[in-house]
Amino acid sequence: MATHPAARHFDDDCAVVELGGEALVLTHDMMAEGVHYLPDQDPADVAWKLVTVNISDLVAKGAEPMGVLLGYMFGKDDLRFIEGLEEALTYYNVPLLGGDTVSGKGAQALGLTAIGKATHRPVPSRGGAAPDDIVYVTGPVGAAMMGYEALQSGSGDSEAYRRPRALVAQGQALAPHVTAMMDISDGVLLDACRMARASGVTFEMDASAVPIAAPEEKRAAALRWGDDYQLLFTAPTGRKLPVPATAIGRAVSSGETPLMLDGIPLSEKDELGYQHR
Repeated sequence: MATHPAARHFDDDCAVVELGGEALVLTHDMMAEGVHYLPDQDPADVAWKLVTVNISDLVAKGAEPMGVLLGYMFGKDDLRFIEGLEEALTYYNVPLLGGDTVSGKGAQALGLTAIGKATHRPVPSRGGAAPDDIVYVTGPVGAAMMGYEALQSGSGDSEAYRRPRALVAQGQALAPHVTAMMDISDGVLLDACRMARASGVTFEMDASAVPIAAPEEKRAAALRWGDDYQLLFTAPTGRKLPVPATAIGRAVSSGETPLMLDGIPLSEKDELGYQHR
């Protein structure tokens, strides 16, 4: 268990290391073949997503991405992976600073460490929401779910699943205004539970208020699907926000569970999103 204060008790996806007058923001995510991407998926898309999921963690801290370190297990088309990696690093304007490669048998496993510099102090965390704060989301959820279905069926637009975009500018703009913030990687309901619990409050949310990028009959599934990388955040009532966002609930004093959805108490045990095993 990491006990250093920079680890933030594992309540955040990032470590924040204070260095004099600066704060270094560090994160590391892994992806496994057959779990986080399909075995026959384009390696260029896999590389793009690996970069994005890590950059998105920095975004939730309002950090400026500075570079990445890659842990790469050789796969079926390494040159194609490199093409996608170069495209992603160019898109986010970050350099590859190094890393390591290995050969192995079985499913491919990949890792990336992203390094950023805080643009606002204190650095936003998941644990700052207070009673009467408004809960917001920057955009619709469910786009990745629809993209995944399109990729599996071979028809329709699958880009939202294959090549999501981290909201770098929005995260930096919001950092001075939020009380808590995180990216939506595992589903808006599950991530809302995590933020509320870290903050010691309960979120009262209206399911119909959450914008979705899916047919209405798929709303329940869209609320539980991850990979959208929108930003979930809280801000004081009446706070003027620098980016478009939709209010989806309110924080109240801690109750029986971290989430009340349409008056129904829910917690992380209620299959609200993707659970890492």
